[in-house]
Amino acid sequence: MSWTLLFTERYNRRAALFLQRHPELRDTYCKTLLLLEANPRHPSLRLHALKGRLQGLHSVSINISYRITLELIIDGQRLIPIDIGSHDAVYRS
Repeated sequence: MSWTLLFTERYNRRAALFLQRHPELRDTYCKTLLLLEANPRHPSLRLHALKGRLQGLHSVSINISYRITLELIIDGQRLIPIDIGSHDAVYRS
């Protein structure tokens, strides 16, 4: 069973800005989204729950330097991306 990605306007703006700044990551970003829909627990995504003030959110890796934070809703198999950026940037927001 596949998962559904639900994109907010806020996330879409952030993703567009991220891809504008990092056009070389477009293919990797698209592959990450496809893997998320197919299997969020795919080992290359390195899905993990966040702690502290980001508790309740999860993170997946685009590559070693960049992450997507997301809300994982198991009832209904939904994923809601929240933020995208460098490790430090997404964990600060």
